[in-house]
Amino acid sequence: MGAGVVAAFVREGGAVVSCDVADDAGTEIAAKAAAAGPGTAEFVHADVTDQESVDTAFDRAAELLGGLDVLVHAAGIAPGTPAEQIPLAEWQKVMAINATGTFLTNQAAYRHLHATGGRILNFASAAGVIGLRNKAHYSASKGAVLAWTRTVAQEWGHTGITVNCIAPAISTPMYATTRASMTPEQLAAHDTHMAAQMPIDGRLGDVDRDLVPLMVFLAGPGSRFITGQIFAVDGGAMMVR
Repeated sequence: MGAGVVAAFVREGGAVVSCDVADDAGTEIAAKAAAAGPGTAEFVHADVTDQESVDTAFDRAAELLGGLDVLVHAAGIAPGTPAEQIPLAEWQKVMAINATGTFLTNQAAYRHLHATGGRILNFASAAGVIGLRNKAHYSASKGAVLAWTRTVAQEWGHTGITVNCIAPAISTPMYATTRASMTPEQLAAHDTHMAAQMPIDGRLGDVDRDLVPLMVFLAGPGSRFITGQIFAVDGGAMMVR
């Protein structure tokens, strides 16, 4: 999803800095987007769990871009473990990437946005609203993302910064790998469940068709009066109130 958003913003003519802890993948994502144009894309290394790394990356990004207008924070992991069996180290890793990563990147973005305003778009999840079996630590971390987003939306709104959340149910290569690992029986049960949960299509959405148009809108001037919201891009699986 992050790669799709990088490519989409470049297609819209934006100047983008793509950050990743994985240098090879991050470099490839930026290079492909830049080659397609008409905007530009560059890669900067960042570990969202490390404050020095985040601050250095954001300072470099702002230097390359001549400032900052929008942050899309999509980094996250979602290991599966029954709640009673989650090791402390796994809990801490999930929290460090998903929750602390949101905290650090948003603070870094604020330092570059507070004088001029801008957009912060955090990736949350339905798991943070309704929970997700076998992913209690992931659910808890995304609940933290939601609470953080709604709070800083209130605190930072007077500066012209809007802060919103995306709760996506979008097909990715990781999802394709998960499907490939299922038995025929498991796959049939999974697809039946998805069909029952999603009024539109009954399956996960497509990045370019279903997610990108919303991200482009939320990053632009038309969203200036929208903040502290959860946008569930999930075919109607979670009808947010």
